[in-house]
Amino acid sequence: MVEIKTPEQIAKMREAGLVVARIHEACRAAAVPGATTKDLDDVARKVLAENGATSNFLGYGGFPATICTSVNDVVVHGIPDEGTVLADGDIISVDAGAIIDGWHGDAAVTLFVGSGHAPELHELSRVTEESMWAGIAAVKQGNRLVDVSKAIEGYIKRQPRPATGKFGIIEDYGGHGIGSEMHMDPHLLNYVDRRRGRGPRLVPGFCLAIEPMVSLGTRRTHVLEDDWTVKTNDGTWSSHWEHTVALTEEGPLVLTAFDGGKAKLAEFGIATAPDPTA
Repeated sequence: MVEIKTPEQIAKMREAGLVVARIHEACRAAAVPGATTKDLDDVARKVLAENGATSNFLGYGGFPATICTSVNDVVVHGIPDEGTVLADGDIISVDAGAIIDGWHGDAAVTLFVGSGHAPELHELSRVTEESMWAGIAAVKQGNRLVDVSKAIEGYIKRQPRPATGKFGIIEDYGGHGIGSEMHMDPHLLNYVDRRRGRGPRLVPGFCLAIEPMVSLGTRRTHVLEDDWTVKTNDGTWSSHWEHTVALTEEGPLVLTAFDGGKAKLAEFGIATAPDPTA
């Protein structure tokens, strides 16, 4: 069953989402050559404490850290540690979450460490992020869940092929419902699988974490012996972007973006709902 939120519950999720945005802002500044992924986890812990929030990652299914830090060919669920030192030219996806009064926010960004990155890496991150926004723009009354998947996949497929030959839309992981728990129904594919049908209709109160993961090669992944870290099968690097979005009677609101998604959704001719925390 899909959990439909009241405006008051969405307001609480917006509070949690803004904490997530602050975590990403702080991690962006801290992701420099020589920093460890444990350093970024410490930064996230501090932001949570300063904002009266708790982590929805720490302890989830036994996960041992506050955030996920996925470097280069790690797609998702990388575990922060003191041994993973960021180097000039790396990319890192930081997936973070927060809970306020039992309500969740969840988002991910891909960050560039230092400089000198190959053009295809910048293009990989751009395509992944823009496909996320295409999916968010499809969160409107009258659409169904598959319309979000179609928008994400369609955007990626329309882009020029990278020097590596293709963009791989990761098959085994996708977005999800979110609210009183971090992962809830429905599961959101980043591509269209006709066997799954069209999915539920999007109505006010519907909240989704939309998170495309794209590699410079394969769609296939494997999990390391730690039972968490997910890598691409062919060793190609990947990007991960995510936002939590709520559909309201007045339109969408991106709960984990400082501006509520106003600037990006304006490019699609979409006005965002009023920010309940403003």
